[in-house]
Amino acid sequence: MRTDDFDFELPENLIAQTPLENRDSSKLLILDKNTGDIVHSHFHNIIDELSSGDILVLNDTKVMPARIFGVKEKTEAAIELLMLKEVEKDTWECLTKPAKRVKLDTIISFGDGRLKARCIRIGEEGIRVFKLEYTGILYEILDVLGEMPLPPYIHKKLQDKDRYQTVYAKNMGSAAAPTAGLHFTRNLLYQIEQKGIQVVYITLHVGLGTFRPVSVEDVTTHHMHSEFYMMSKESADILNTAKREHRRIVAVGTTSTRTLETIMNLYGEFKECSGWTDIFIYPGYSFKAIDALVTNFHLPKSTLVMLVSALAGKENIMRAYHEAIKNEYRFFSFGDSMLIK
Repeated sequence: MRTDDFDFELPENLIAQTPLENRDSSKLLILDKNTGDIVHSHFHNIIDELSSGDILVLNDTKVMPARIFGVKEKTEAAIELLMLKEVEKDTWECLTKPAKRVKLDTIISFGDGRLKARCIRIGEEGIRVFKLEYTGILYEILDVLGEMPLPPYIHKKLQDKDRYQTVYAKNMGSAAAPTAGLHFTRNLLYQIEQKGIQVVYITLHVGLGTFRPVSVEDVTTHHMHSEFYMMSKESADILNTAKREHRRIVAVGTTSTRTLETIMNLYGEFKECSGWTDIFIYPGYSFKAIDALVTNFHLPKSTLVMLVSALAGKENIMRAYHEAIKNEYRFFSFGDSMLIK
């Protein structure tokens, strides 16, 4: 299976640079994965596609203001870090620019020394591991010194940083937003619950994979970076009951999907647990956890396009994407939405 099989031409003007004023006013393309039928709608109508008894699974991770700008001690050379994941207490894996300037024991100072980072390990592809030194609460310091880590294809400055958070974001730790959830409003979630649809929360902290294209020709040789996930006993119990009763599990986003499929592959059921996943889902994968998926429109040749192709079939996805382009849907993080049912 070739990476080029998942390529498509996307006009640059369809890459959404800013969020819409109203979260739930985005377009919604509804794709029937069995028939290939396509319906055009708007996101606030998704409630009409959900039935009483369905389970809606949301990723409640919260994006850190994880892009920080500092200087090397002694030389004062400018260094940018994107904090990806905490591997141990106050020890962080970071995407570093320019990485070649950061050697072992290099110390970088942020905010006139309010936060310092010492390089303790050299990784590949611009990755460095740093031991942090600071006084106080790290996330409060990042709130002052850091910026939201918008993807590289977004060139406009975000006016309201809360728009790169879901309205239900709770557990701090992501380097990127679980963007399928950005369309939900509190009112829409209330209406969904009033209809008898149970809303369940899991956590997956989105990491480096979001920023990395697939660079190998053979899909099967691509390596996914690991991301941390958690599931509570309450969520596991609800999901297991739904499975036993053959009720539909609708994942919101590829991050929720990867978490649910990881747990089901490990244990054969849902259970209270946490860990690291590098699951890579591409055509040929047999889904064990989810029945339907709410997702955005993804980058050509990305692992996310491969995941949705595994669920709906590559031909269906490519046809749906061409239909979306023809109808000028907005793509990527701040773009429009798709329901695969």
